[in-house]
Amino acid sequence: MEPVKLGVIGGSGIYDMEALTDIQEVKPHTPFGDPSDAIVVGTLSGQRVAFLPRHGRGHRISPTEVNSRANIFALKSLGVERIVSITACGSLREDYAPRHIVIPDQIFDRTRSRPLTFFGGGLVVHISFAEPFCPELSQAVYAAAKATGATVHRGGAFVAIEGPRFSTKAESNAFRQWGLDIIGMTFVP
Repeated sequence: MEPVKLGVIGGSGIYDMEALTDIQEVKPHTPFGDPSDAIVVGTLSGQRVAFLPRHGRGHRISPTEVNSRANIFALKSLGVERIVSITACGSLREDYAPRHIVIPDQIFDRTRSRPLTFFGGGLVVHISFAEPFCPELSQAVYAAAKATGATVHRGGAFVAIEGPRFSTKAESNAFRQWGLDIIGMTFVP
């Protein structure tokens, strides 16, 4: 199979990409276990794309149980160099309304029960996370979303909470006061 440079991870409600043609399913095994589901590789507008539903088809994996390391490792094993990750989230701002698209540029991690690294067990690697999103890919996604006529916001801080429970009103109010913009359960790791 030819290398696939772009991966798409679908969040809640996005379990397939109907526009893909010439598809095949692959089930890579990784040192971290199996990914959330089979990866569907297909062609979209002449580009080979790998699609993976984060929670598995039918939404059967809770946010805390998503094996993110296996998902990323599996996509990388197919040649993926860039990932567009779609996630359902809530707004902490009045001007980020339902059905708006937000392309965040920062993450505030409030998760507690998830492995956060590929390293350990004697392999110590320190990585920068100051800029957690690729600015070039973010700009390309922004331009593509804008071209559809959607309301899209470039930039914002995403607070990742453990889930599967939603935040309390007190927590959401604190996140607002901290200057965070959107909230969800699956951006970290």
